[in-house]
Amino acid sequence: MACSTVTPPSTSFIGNKKDLNLSVFSSATPLSSQKCERKSKKICSVMSPQQSERKPATTGSVKTGMTMTEKIFARASEKTQLSPGENVWVDVDVLMTHDVCGPGSIGIFKKEFGQNAKVWDREKVVIIPDHYIFTTDERANRNVDILRDFCTEQNIKYFYDIKDLSNFKANPDYKGVCHVALAQEGHCRPGEVLLGTDSHTCTAGAFGQFATGIGNTDAGFVLGTGKLLLKVPPTLRFVMDGEMPDYLLAKDLILQIIGEISVAGGTYKAMEFVGSTVESLSMEERMTLCNMVVEAGGKNGIVPADSTTFKYLEDKTSVPYEPVYSDAKARFLKEYRFDISKLEPLVAKPHSPDNRALARECKDVKIDRVYIGSCTGGKTEDFMAAARVFLASGKKVKVPTFLVPATQKVWMDVYSLPVAGSGGKTCSQIFEEAGCDTPASPSCGACLGGPKDTYARLNEPQVCVSTTNRNFPGRMGHKEGQIYLASPYTAAASALTGYVTDPREFLQ
Repeated sequence: MACSTVTPPSTSFIGNKKDLNLSVFSSATPLSSQKCERKSKKICSVMSPQQSERKPATTGSVKTGMTMTEKIFARASEKTQLSPGENVWVDVDVLMTHDVCGPGSIGIFKKEFGQNAKVWDREKVVIIPDHYIFTTDERANRNVDILRDFCTEQNIKYFYDIKDLSNFKANPDYKGVCHVALAQEGHCRPGEVLLGTDSHTCTAGAFGQFATGIGNTDAGFVLGTGKLLLKVPPTLRFVMDGEMPDYLLAKDLILQIIGEISVAGGTYKAMEFVGSTVESLSMEERMTLCNMVVEAGGKNGIVPADSTTFKYLEDKTSVPYEPVYSDAKARFLKEYRFDISKLEPLVAKPHSPDNRALARECKDVKIDRVYIGSCTGGKTEDFMAAARVFLASGKKVKVPTFLVPATQKVWMDVYSLPVAGSGGKTCSQIFEEAGCDTPASPSCGACLGGPKDTYARLNEPQVCVSTTNRNFPGRMGHKEGQIYLASPYTAAASALTGYVTDPREFLQ
């Protein structure tokens, strides 16, 4: 057998780094892989290597440094040491499902464990209707009915139900978008394992926990056992330093990263975010950062818990938690470094989240509408950011601008919290003055298309600037629609001009 060692390349995926102010560095200890080729099946000779006397070890067991994700896996599998590539059974702290995947997961659970089986822990299952809610589609409505029946049967503690579709405020238990609701309701905690039947479950990694999306079959198994067999992912480390310009948001940071490593660059890898810029981000902005790691193929995104995390959790959970942090000698597959102070506002052009471009380079792209909402861009701070642009301009929007708060709490914030520098005006007042649509009922809305009567769905081949997370053909409805992914700043600026617009035109 002839063997050669192959070191992973550290080449960039973009030619002109100067314009995007990015540098890439391989980690000091790159992983190596063995590539073996069979030269001949005939054995010519066999040589035994020279043996030397082995001396007994004097240092005891050698412990290798671990990353945050590896430590969480080790704790959840009751192991003292783990390395990337190992398969382990992990104990699940929280399982979340919603109206799209919940019925399928429940069906598998009942088929495999029995019609009268009970879930492993009724207080660790969180069920959140949020996707296809405000619709007359009978099958979509049936899905919520299935969730309700199951939660009654199993006495599920955390079921955020909705019965009156005509007025979401008449449903005190209803929350809205699952990933934002999980955080607001205290289900996200450092050091834990959170699994959900939705690819953007990775959002919760902002709290320093392992969070990832799983399929219905895996969810059905977790419902019955509270465990899942998972492979330990290697970790990519993203170091972001520099003062964040006041015209950038976390959406710009993650679009930069995805544009750099591509939609496949993080496939089954943990993506760890550190650096002074990350430390300066609010929890909602960290959630945006982790939310879109799946658009790079990532298994999970993760941010070290700190005082910002602990303060956010103070009034949200009484469950004790224990943060973990990467060791100084932890091994990273690759490390990327960014000087955020030099970054400019970005968009992802159709039809891929890695089709990165500077917003100012797309100033001639005429648009038909703007959408502000979703788990990525429908949080309170996202609407505050959009309101800031509208306030600074003092103008009215030139295209229909749809606003979909992620949760009932966000909706309340839009109508109650004053915007800084506005003289006490709320987001809703500023939006009304700018000519935007009235904020809609909280849900996933048109982010993933949905039934034909879904609010703000792309039912025509239009061009849309959106704060959502995916722009594949048909994602928001019409398969010929064109979606430009952008931050709330860029989305609001584009609404004011009718073209893709750099927000610095209004913020500077």
